[in-house]
Amino acid sequence: MDFINVIENYYTTNKVAHIYKNSNLTYSELKTKSDSLAVNLIDLFCKDKTPIIVFGHKDHLMLISFLACAKSGHPYIPVDISTPLTRLKDILIISGAKLIINTSDDLADIPANIVLNKSDLEKILLQYENKIPNISYRLKGEDIYYIIYTSGSTGKPKGVQITKKCIQSFIDWSITLINEKDKIFMNQAPFSFDLSVMDTYLSLVSGSILYSIDKDMIVNLPELFVNFKSSGITTWVSTPSFAEMSLQSEQFNEKLLPKLNQMLFCGETLSKECVKRLFERFPTIKIINFYGPTEATVAVTAVEIKKEMLLSKETLPVGYVKKDCEISIEENTNEILILGDSVSIGYFDDPILTEKIFFNSEISGVKKRGYRTGDKGYLVNGLLYYEGRIDNQIKLHGYRVEIEDIENNIRKLPFIKNAVVVPIIERGKIKYLAAAIILNDTFEGNIILVVKHFLRDLLPSYMIPRKVKVIEVLPMNANGKIDRKKILEEF
Repeated sequence: MDFINVIENYYTTNKVAHIYKNSNLTYSELKTKSDSLAVNLIDLFCKDKTPIIVFGHKDHLMLISFLACAKSGHPYIPVDISTPLTRLKDILIISGAKLIINTSDDLADIPANIVLNKSDLEKILLQYENKIPNISYRLKGEDIYYIIYTSGSTGKPKGVQITKKCIQSFIDWSITLINEKDKIFMNQAPFSFDLSVMDTYLSLVSGSILYSIDKDMIVNLPELFVNFKSSGITTWVSTPSFAEMSLQSEQFNEKLLPKLNQMLFCGETLSKECVKRLFERFPTIKIINFYGPTEATVAVTAVEIKKEMLLSKETLPVGYVKKDCEISIEENTNEILILGDSVSIGYFDDPILTEKIFFNSEISGVKKRGYRTGDKGYLVNGLLYYEGRIDNQIKLHGYRVEIEDIENNIRKLPFIKNAVVVPIIERGKIKYLAAAIILNDTFEGNIILVVKHFLRDLLPSYMIPRKVKVIEVLPMNANGKIDRKKILEEF
Protein backbone atom coordinates (compact mmCIF):
# COMPACT_ATOMS: atom_id res chain seq x y z
CA MET A 1 0.00 0.00 0.00
CA ASP A 2 1.23 3.51 -0.85
CA PHE A 3 3.10 4.75 2.22
CA ILE A 4 1.61 8.27 2.00
CA ASN A 5 -1.88 6.76 2.20
CA VAL A 6 -0.74 4.68 5.19
CA ILE A 7 0.51 7.80 6.99
CA GLU A 8 -2.76 9.61 6.26
CA ASN A 9 -4.75 6.75 7.80
CA TYR A 10 -3.71 8.14 11.20
CA TYR A 11 -4.93 11.70 10.55
CA THR A 12 -8.38 11.29 12.12
CA THR A 13 -6.86 10.92 15.57
CA ASN A 14 -4.95 13.37 17.72
CA LYS A 15 -2.10 10.89 17.93
CA VAL A 16 1.31 12.57 18.13
CA ALA A 17 3.50 12.18 15.04
CA HIS A 18 6.55 14.30 15.94
CA ILE A 19 8.08 15.65 19.14
CA TYR A 20 10.74 18.35 19.03
CA LYS A 21 11.76 20.62 21.92
CA ASN A 22 8.62 19.85 23.95
CA SER A 23 6.42 20.73 20.97
CA ASN A 24 4.04 18.14 19.50
CA LEU A 25 2.81 17.73 15.93
CA THR A 26 -0.18 15.42 15.57
CA TYR A 27 -0.94 13.22 12.58
CA SER A 28 -4.04 15.32 11.99
CA GLU A 29 -1.92 18.50 11.81
CA LEU A 30 0.66 16.78 9.60
CA LYS A 31 -2.09 15.81 7.14
CA THR A 32 -3.99 19.10 7.04
CA LYS A 33 -0.93 21.37 7.00
CA SER A 34 0.88 19.37 4.31
CA ASP A 35 -2.35 19.45 2.29
CA SER A 36 -2.57 23.25 2.64
CA LEU A 37 1.04 23.79 1.62
CA ALA A 38 0.69 21.33 -1.28
CA VAL A 39 -2.28 23.30 -2.70
CA ASN A 40 -0.20 26.46 -2.52
CA LEU A 41 2.70 24.78 -4.34
CA ILE A 42 0.33 23.52 -7.05
CA ASP A 43 -0.97 27.07 -7.48
CA LEU A 44 2.62 28.35 -7.77
CA PHE A 45 4.02 25.73 -10.16
CA CYS A 46 1.10 23.79 -11.67
CA LYS A 47 2.59 20.81 -13.58
CA ASP A 48 6.21 21.95 -13.15
CA LYS A 49 8.01 19.20 -11.16
CA THR A 50 11.12 21.24 -10.38
CA PRO A 51 12.85 20.12 -7.15
CA ILE A 52 12.18 22.18 -4.03
CA ILE A 53 14.85 22.77 -1.38
CA VAL A 54 13.65 22.30 2.21
CA PHE A 55 16.10 24.09 4.49
CA GLY A 56 16.18 23.72 8.25
CA HIS A 57 16.96 21.32 11.06
CA LYS A 58 14.38 19.42 13.14
CA ASP A 59 11.34 21.71 13.04
CA HIS A 60 7.85 20.22 12.47
CA LEU A 61 7.74 22.24 9.25
CA MET A 62 10.42 19.99 7.76
CA LEU A 63 8.11 16.95 7.84
CA ILE A 64 5.13 19.04 6.70
CA SER A 65 7.17 20.33 3.76
CA PHE A 66 8.41 16.88 2.73
CA LEU A 67 4.87 15.54 2.43
CA ALA A 68 3.62 18.76 0.79
CA CYS A 69 6.26 18.41 -1.91
CA ALA A 70 5.26 14.79 -2.57
CA LYS A 71 1.55 15.69 -2.72
CA SER A 72 2.19 18.55 -5.17
CA GLY A 73 4.47 16.57 -7.49
CA HIS A 74 7.89 17.93 -6.46
CA PRO A 75 11.02 16.08 -5.33
CA TYR A 76 12.35 17.63 -2.13
CA ILE A 77 16.00 18.36 -1.41
CA PRO A 78 16.67 18.34 2.35
CA VAL A 79 19.42 20.74 3.38
CA ASP A 80 20.46 21.10 7.03
CA ILE A 81 21.23 24.44 8.69
CA SER A 82 24.79 23.21 9.31
CA THR A 83 25.36 23.40 5.53
CA PRO A 84 27.66 26.29 4.53
CA LEU A 85 25.94 29.01 2.52
CA THR A 86 28.30 28.48 -0.44
CA ARG A 87 27.29 24.81 -0.61
CA LEU A 88 23.59 25.71 -0.40
CA LYS A 89 24.09 28.08 -3.33
CA ASP A 90 25.84 25.31 -5.28
CA ILE A 91 22.89 22.98 -4.66
CA LEU A 92 20.47 25.74 -5.71
CA ILE A 93 22.32 26.26 -8.99
CA ILE A 94 22.98 22.57 -9.77
CA SER A 95 19.45 21.42 -8.99
CA GLY A 96 17.69 24.25 -10.78
CA ALA A 97 15.35 24.63 -7.80
CA LYS A 98 13.00 27.59 -8.07
CA LEU A 99 12.00 27.61 -4.42
CA ILE A 100 13.55 27.21 -0.96
CA ILE A 101 11.18 26.42 1.88
CA ASN A 102 13.03 27.88 4.85
CA THR A 103 11.89 26.35 8.14
CA SER A 104 14.73 27.97 10.10
CA ASP A 105 14.68 31.40 11.68
CA ASP A 106 17.03 33.01 9.19
CA LEU A 107 18.50 32.55 5.74
CA ALA A 108 20.50 35.50 4.48
CA ASP A 109 22.12 36.19 1.10
CA ILE A 110 19.57 34.20 -0.93
CA PRO A 111 17.27 36.06 -3.37
CA ALA A 112 14.04 36.74 -1.46
CA ASN A 113 11.84 35.88 -4.45
CA ILE A 114 12.73 32.18 -4.22
CA VAL A 115 12.45 31.76 -0.44
CA LEU A 116 9.36 30.95 1.63
CA ASN A 117 10.29 31.91 5.19
CA LYS A 118 8.56 30.75 8.37
CA SER A 119 6.33 33.81 8.44
CA ASP A 120 5.30 33.16 4.82
CA LEU A 121 4.51 29.52 5.64
CA GLU A 122 2.32 30.49 8.57
CA LYS A 123 0.28 32.80 6.32
CA ILE A 124 -0.02 30.11 3.63
CA LEU A 125 -1.22 27.50 6.12
CA LEU A 126 -3.96 29.90 7.22
CA GLN A 127 -4.89 31.01 3.70
CA TYR A 128 -5.17 27.45 2.37
CA GLU A 129 -6.57 25.90 5.54
CA ASN A 130 -8.79 22.84 4.91
CA LYS A 131 -7.97 22.78 1.20
CA ILE A 132 -7.09 19.37 -0.27
CA PRO A 133 -4.67 18.92 -3.20
CA ASN A 134 -5.78 17.07 -6.32
CA ILE A 135 -4.37 13.55 -5.96
CA SER A 136 -3.33 13.50 -9.63
CA TYR A 137 -0.35 15.72 -8.75
CA ARG A 138 1.02 13.25 -6.20
CA LEU A 139 4.41 11.63 -6.90
CA LYS A 140 4.24 7.98 -7.92
CA GLY A 141 6.28 5.10 -9.32
CA GLU A 142 9.49 6.28 -10.95
CA ASP A 143 8.91 9.94 -10.10
CA ILE A 144 11.83 11.33 -8.08
CA TYR A 145 10.75 11.53 -4.44
CA TYR A 146 13.82 13.17 -2.91
CA ILE A 147 17.34 14.21 -3.88
CA ILE A 148 20.13 14.06 -1.34
CA TYR A 149 23.31 15.95 -2.16
CA THR A 150 26.57 14.29 -1.14
CA SER A 151 30.18 15.34 -1.60
CA GLY A 152 31.58 14.90 -5.09
CA SER A 153 35.12 14.31 -6.27
CA THR A 154 34.95 17.51 -8.33
CA GLY A 155 34.46 19.64 -5.22
CA LYS A 156 30.82 20.25 -6.11
CA PRO A 157 27.98 18.28 -4.48
CA LYS A 158 26.27 15.53 -6.47
CA GLY A 159 22.54 14.83 -6.18
CA VAL A 160 21.40 11.25 -5.59
CA GLN A 161 17.89 10.84 -7.02
CA ILE A 162 15.62 8.46 -5.10
CA THR A 163 12.28 7.57 -6.69
CA LYS A 164 8.94 6.93 -5.01
CA LYS A 165 9.33 3.26 -5.97
CA CYS A 166 12.77 3.13 -4.32
CA ILE A 167 11.57 4.45 -0.98
CA GLN A 168 8.42 2.30 -1.11
CA SER A 169 10.67 -0.74 -1.58
CA PHE A 170 12.81 0.25 1.41
CA ILE A 171 9.80 0.83 3.68
CA ASP A 172 8.01 -2.39 2.68
CA TRP A 173 11.13 -4.39 3.58
CA SER A 174 12.47 -2.64 6.66
CA ILE A 175 9.11 -2.37 8.44
CA THR A 176 9.00 -6.18 8.59
CA LEU A 177 12.30 -6.32 10.55
CA ILE A 178 11.26 -4.30 13.58
CA ASN A 179 8.70 -4.15 16.36
CA GLU A 180 6.81 -1.19 14.99
CA LYS A 181 3.55 -0.82 16.93
CA ASP A 182 3.12 2.15 19.31
CA LYS A 183 6.79 3.02 19.29
CA ILE A 184 8.83 6.14 19.80
CA PHE A 185 11.63 6.36 17.23
CA MET A 186 14.69 8.46 17.99
CA ASN A 187 15.71 10.76 15.16
CA GLN A 188 19.42 11.59 15.56
CA ALA A 189 20.60 12.22 12.00
CA PRO A 190 19.77 15.51 10.27
CA PHE A 191 17.12 15.19 7.56
CA SER A 192 19.79 15.90 4.94
CA PHE A 193 21.45 12.57 5.82
CA ASP A 194 19.62 9.54 4.41
CA LEU A 195 19.86 7.61 7.68
CA SER A 196 17.00 9.89 8.83
CA VAL A 197 14.78 8.32 6.14
CA MET A 198 14.87 5.13 8.21
CA ASP A 199 13.58 6.61 11.47
CA THR A 200 11.27 9.17 9.85
CA TYR A 201 9.31 6.94 7.50
CA LEU A 202 9.31 3.80 9.65
CA SER A 203 7.90 5.93 12.45
CA LEU A 204 5.22 7.57 10.30
CA VAL A 205 4.02 4.45 8.46
CA SER A 206 3.65 2.61 11.76
CA GLY A 207 1.70 5.42 13.40
CA SER A 208 4.47 5.92 15.93
CA ILE A 209 6.13 9.02 17.38
CA LEU A 210 9.30 10.50 15.89
CA TYR A 211 11.37 12.04 18.70
CA SER A 212 13.98 14.45 17.30
CA ILE A 213 17.17 15.43 19.07
CA ASP A 214 19.10 18.33 17.60
CA LYS A 215 22.71 19.32 17.14
CA ASP A 216 22.78 21.43 20.32
CA MET A 217 21.65 18.49 22.44
CA ILE A 218 24.21 16.18 20.84
CA VAL A 219 27.18 18.37 21.85
CA ASN A 220 25.88 18.63 25.42
CA LEU A 221 25.60 15.14 26.96
CA PRO A 222 23.97 16.29 30.25
CA GLU A 223 21.22 18.09 28.31
CA LEU A 224 20.87 15.16 25.91
CA PHE A 225 20.44 12.70 28.79
CA VAL A 226 17.82 14.93 30.43
CA ASN A 227 15.86 14.71 27.19
CA PHE A 228 16.42 10.95 26.98
CA LYS A 229 15.09 10.49 30.51
CA SER A 230 11.67 11.91 29.63
CA SER A 231 11.56 10.73 25.99
CA GLY A 232 10.15 7.23 26.32
CA ILE A 233 12.23 6.18 23.30
CA THR A 234 11.69 2.55 22.33
CA THR A 235 13.60 2.44 19.01
CA TRP A 236 17.10 3.84 18.63
CA VAL A 237 18.27 4.77 15.12
CA SER A 238 21.80 6.16 14.69
CA THR A 239 25.30 5.70 13.41
CA PRO A 240 27.56 3.53 15.61
CA SER A 241 29.63 6.63 16.41
CA PHE A 242 26.69 8.27 18.13
CA ALA A 243 26.14 5.21 20.32
CA GLU A 244 29.85 5.14 21.17
CA MET A 245 29.70 8.79 22.15
CA SER A 246 26.73 8.10 24.44
CA LEU A 247 28.56 5.13 25.97
CA GLN A 248 31.24 7.53 27.22
CA SER A 249 28.89 8.27 30.11
CA GLU A 250 28.05 5.63 32.71
CA GLN A 251 24.54 7.13 32.80
CA PHE A 252 23.81 5.67 29.37
CA ASN A 253 22.02 2.47 30.37
CA GLU A 254 18.59 0.88 30.73
CA LYS A 255 17.76 3.08 33.71
CA LEU A 256 18.08 6.15 31.49
CA LEU A 257 16.03 4.57 28.68
CA PRO A 258 13.86 1.93 30.38
CA LYS A 259 11.52 1.46 27.39
CA LEU A 260 14.30 1.04 24.80
CA ASN A 261 13.99 -2.41 23.20
CA GLN A 262 15.66 -2.16 19.79
CA MET A 263 18.64 -0.36 18.27
CA LEU A 264 19.07 0.09 14.52
CA PHE A 265 22.50 0.98 13.15
CA CYS A 266 23.58 2.08 9.68
CA GLY A 267 26.08 4.39 8.00
CA GLU A 268 29.30 3.08 9.55
CA THR A 269 31.02 -0.11 10.67
CA LEU A 270 29.50 -1.49 13.87
CA SER A 271 32.32 -2.85 16.04
CA LYS A 272 32.19 -5.82 18.40
CA GLU A 273 33.43 -3.62 21.23
CA CYS A 274 30.49 -1.24 20.79
CA VAL A 275 27.99 -4.12 20.70
CA LYS A 276 29.56 -5.77 23.73
CA ARG A 277 29.18 -2.60 25.79
CA LEU A 278 25.61 -2.05 24.58
CA PHE A 279 24.65 -5.55 25.71
CA GLU A 280 26.24 -4.82 29.09
CA ARG A 281 24.23 -1.60 29.49
CA PHE A 282 21.03 -2.94 27.88
CA PRO A 283 20.99 -6.72 28.53
CA THR A 284 17.72 -7.45 26.69
CA ILE A 285 18.24 -5.09 23.73
CA LYS A 286 17.67 -6.18 20.12
CA ILE A 287 20.39 -4.85 17.81
CA ILE A 288 19.97 -4.79 14.02
CA ASN A 289 22.90 -3.91 11.76
CA PHE A 290 22.00 -2.43 8.36
CA TYR A 291 24.14 -1.75 5.29
CA GLY A 292 23.54 0.33 2.19
CA PRO A 293 24.78 3.42 0.33
CA THR A 294 22.68 6.52 -0.29
CA GLU A 295 22.46 5.45 -3.95
CA ALA A 296 20.54 2.30 -2.96
CA THR A 297 18.03 4.03 -0.65
CA VAL A 298 19.32 3.91 2.92
CA ALA A 299 19.95 0.15 3.29
CA VAL A 300 19.60 -3.13 1.39
CA THR A 301 20.89 -5.66 3.94
CA ALA A 302 20.15 -6.27 7.61
CA VAL A 303 20.84 -8.82 10.34
CA GLU A 304 20.09 -9.07 14.03
CA ILE A 305 23.36 -9.12 15.98
CA LYS A 306 23.39 -11.98 18.49
CA LYS A 307 25.74 -12.23 21.46
CA GLU A 308 27.35 -15.38 20.04
CA MET A 309 28.52 -13.37 17.01
CA LEU A 310 30.95 -11.59 19.34
CA LEU A 311 32.83 -14.88 19.78
CA SER A 312 33.47 -15.32 16.05
CA LYS A 313 36.81 -14.46 14.47
CA GLU A 314 34.92 -12.63 11.73
CA THR A 315 33.91 -8.99 11.95
CA LEU A 316 30.21 -8.41 12.53
CA PRO A 317 28.11 -9.13 9.41
CA VAL A 318 26.04 -6.40 7.79
CA GLY A 319 23.15 -8.61 6.78
CA TYR A 320 21.09 -10.57 4.31
CA VAL A 321 19.92 -8.77 1.18
CA LYS A 322 16.27 -7.73 0.83
CA LYS A 323 14.08 -9.84 -1.46
CA ASP A 324 13.76 -7.41 -4.38
CA CYS A 325 17.53 -6.87 -4.61
CA GLU A 326 20.61 -8.93 -5.35
CA ILE A 327 24.19 -8.48 -4.18
CA SER A 328 27.20 -9.78 -6.04
CA ILE A 329 30.92 -9.45 -5.38
CA GLU A 330 33.14 -8.47 -8.31
CA GLU A 331 35.81 -11.14 -8.65
CA ASN A 332 38.97 -9.09 -9.11
CA THR A 333 38.27 -6.21 -6.72
CA ASN A 334 35.81 -7.70 -4.19
CA GLU A 335 33.60 -4.68 -4.88
CA ILE A 336 29.99 -4.97 -3.68
CA LEU A 337 27.48 -4.56 -6.53
CA ILE A 338 23.80 -3.93 -5.77
CA LEU A 339 21.00 -4.71 -8.19
CA GLY A 340 17.29 -4.15 -7.64
CA ASP A 341 14.32 -1.93 -6.90
CA SER A 342 16.11 0.20 -4.30
CA VAL A 343 18.80 1.46 -6.66
CA SER A 344 18.68 5.14 -7.61
CA ILE A 345 18.05 6.27 -11.18
CA GLY A 346 21.36 8.13 -10.99
CA TYR A 347 22.83 11.54 -10.22
CA PHE A 348 20.84 14.67 -10.99
CA ASP A 349 21.86 16.23 -14.30
CA ASP A 350 25.11 14.23 -14.43
CA PRO A 351 24.77 11.54 -17.11
CA ILE A 352 28.54 10.95 -17.37
CA LEU A 353 28.98 10.05 -13.69
CA THR A 354 25.69 8.12 -13.70
CA GLU A 355 26.85 5.98 -16.61
CA LYS A 356 30.16 5.33 -14.88
CA ILE A 357 28.69 4.18 -11.55
CA PHE A 358 25.27 2.73 -12.44
CA PHE A 359 24.42 -0.13 -14.82
CA ASN A 360 21.49 -2.28 -15.94
CA SER A 361 21.09 -6.03 -15.58
CA GLU A 362 18.38 -8.60 -14.92
CA ILE A 363 16.84 -10.41 -11.96
CA SER A 364 14.72 -13.42 -13.00
CA GLY A 365 14.36 -12.03 -16.53
CA VAL A 366 13.30 -8.56 -15.32
CA LYS A 367 15.51 -5.58 -16.12
CA LYS A 368 16.82 -3.88 -12.96
CA ARG A 369 19.16 -1.00 -12.14
CA GLY A 370 22.56 -1.75 -10.63
CA TYR A 371 25.07 0.29 -8.63
CA ARG A 372 28.83 -0.06 -8.08
CA THR A 373 29.23 0.78 -4.40
CA GLY A 374 32.99 1.29 -4.12
CA ASP A 375 32.76 -0.88 -1.00
CA LYS A 376 34.62 -4.15 -0.52
CA GLY A 377 33.00 -7.21 0.97
CA TYR A 378 32.34 -10.93 0.80
CA LEU A 379 29.39 -13.30 1.16
CA VAL A 380 29.15 -16.38 3.39
CA ASN A 381 25.95 -18.39 2.89
CA GLY A 382 24.14 -15.26 1.77
CA LEU A 383 25.39 -13.17 4.68
CA LEU A 384 27.30 -10.04 3.66
CA TYR A 385 30.47 -8.89 5.40
CA TYR A 386 31.85 -5.40 4.80
CA GLU A 387 35.61 -4.88 4.41
CA GLY A 388 35.93 -1.14 3.88
CA ARG A 389 36.13 1.22 0.95
CA ILE A 390 38.03 0.47 -2.21
CA ASP A 391 38.81 4.18 -2.43
CA ASN A 392 39.98 4.23 1.19
CA GLN A 393 43.17 2.70 -0.05
CA ILE A 394 46.17 4.98 -0.03
CA LYS A 395 49.63 4.67 -1.51
CA LEU A 396 52.45 5.05 1.01
CA HIS A 397 56.09 4.64 0.00
CA GLY A 398 54.95 2.73 -3.08
CA TYR A 399 52.72 0.33 -1.14
CA ARG A 400 48.92 0.20 -1.25
CA VAL A 401 47.52 0.51 2.28
CA GLU A 402 43.97 -0.10 3.52
CA ILE A 403 43.28 2.37 6.35
CA GLU A 404 40.53 0.27 7.95
CA ASP A 405 42.86 -2.73 8.07
CA ILE A 406 45.15 -0.80 10.44
CA GLU A 407 42.24 0.52 12.53
CA ASN A 408 40.76 -2.93 13.03
CA ASN A 409 44.10 -4.30 14.22
CA ILE A 410 44.67 -1.45 16.70
CA ARG A 411 41.21 -2.12 18.17
CA LYS A 412 42.36 -5.64 19.10
CA LEU A 413 44.34 -4.18 21.99
CA PRO A 414 42.18 -4.74 25.12
CA PHE A 415 42.77 -1.27 26.57
CA ILE A 416 41.79 0.52 23.34
CA LYS A 417 38.12 1.36 22.80
CA ASN A 418 38.39 2.87 19.34
CA ALA A 419 40.98 4.05 16.84
CA VAL A 420 41.06 6.19 13.71
CA VAL A 421 44.05 6.30 11.37
CA VAL A 422 44.67 9.30 9.11
CA PRO A 423 47.31 9.92 6.44
CA ILE A 424 49.59 12.92 7.05
CA ILE A 425 50.11 14.77 3.79
CA GLU A 426 52.97 17.16 3.09
CA ARG A 427 53.36 18.97 -0.21
CA GLY A 428 50.65 16.83 -1.79
CA LYS A 429 52.21 13.50 -0.80
CA ILE A 430 51.43 11.10 2.02
CA LYS A 431 54.46 11.10 4.34
CA TYR A 432 53.28 8.86 7.18
CA LEU A 433 50.27 7.63 9.15
CA ALA A 434 48.95 8.84 12.50
CA ALA A 435 46.49 7.20 14.87
CA ALA A 436 44.03 8.82 17.28
CA ILE A 437 42.87 6.41 19.96
CA ILE A 438 40.36 6.31 22.79
CA LEU A 439 41.19 4.20 25.83
CA ASN A 440 38.90 1.78 27.62
CA ASP A 441 40.57 2.56 30.90
CA THR A 442 43.54 4.41 32.34
CA PHE A 443 46.86 3.28 30.93
CA GLU A 444 50.28 3.58 32.49
CA GLY A 445 53.28 3.42 30.24
CA ASN A 446 54.34 4.63 26.81
CA ILE A 447 51.23 4.18 24.69
CA ILE A 448 53.09 4.83 21.42
CA LEU A 449 55.65 2.09 22.05
CA VAL A 450 53.02 -0.41 23.16
CA VAL A 451 50.82 0.14 20.10
CA LYS A 452 53.75 -0.02 17.69
CA HIS A 453 55.16 -3.15 19.33
CA PHE A 454 51.74 -4.83 19.15
CA LEU A 455 51.27 -3.95 15.48
CA ARG A 456 54.70 -5.30 14.48
CA ASP A 457 53.29 -8.81 14.83
CA LEU A 458 50.27 -8.05 12.70
CA LEU A 459 51.24 -5.58 9.99
CA PRO A 460 54.14 -4.70 7.70
CA SER A 461 56.29 -1.92 9.11
CA TYR A 462 55.12 0.63 6.54
CA MET A 463 51.54 0.23 7.82
CA ILE A 464 52.38 1.09 11.44
CA PRO A 465 51.42 4.68 12.39
CA ARG A 466 54.38 6.92 13.19
CA LYS A 467 52.34 9.03 15.61
CA VAL A 468 49.80 7.86 18.17
CA LYS A 469 47.73 10.26 20.23
CA VAL A 470 45.16 9.61 22.95
CA ILE A 471 42.00 11.73 22.65
CA GLU A 472 38.90 11.85 24.85
CA VAL A 473 36.18 11.63 22.18
CA LEU A 474 36.15 10.98 18.45
CA PRO A 475 34.76 14.12 16.79
CA MET A 476 31.69 13.68 14.61
CA ASN A 477 30.44 15.64 11.63
CA ALA A 478 26.86 16.89 11.11
CA ASN A 479 25.77 13.47 9.85
CA GLY A 480 26.96 11.69 12.96
CA LYS A 481 29.98 10.09 11.29
CA ILE A 482 33.57 10.28 12.46
CA ASP A 483 35.06 13.61 11.36
CA ARG A 484 38.49 12.61 9.99
CA LYS A 485 39.32 16.21 9.06
CA LYS A 486 39.00 17.21 12.73
CA ILE A 487 41.21 14.30 13.73
CA LEU A 488 43.87 15.49 11.29
CA GLU A 489 43.97 18.76 13.20
CA GLU A 490 45.21 16.81 16.25
CA PHE A 491 48.45 16.17 14.40
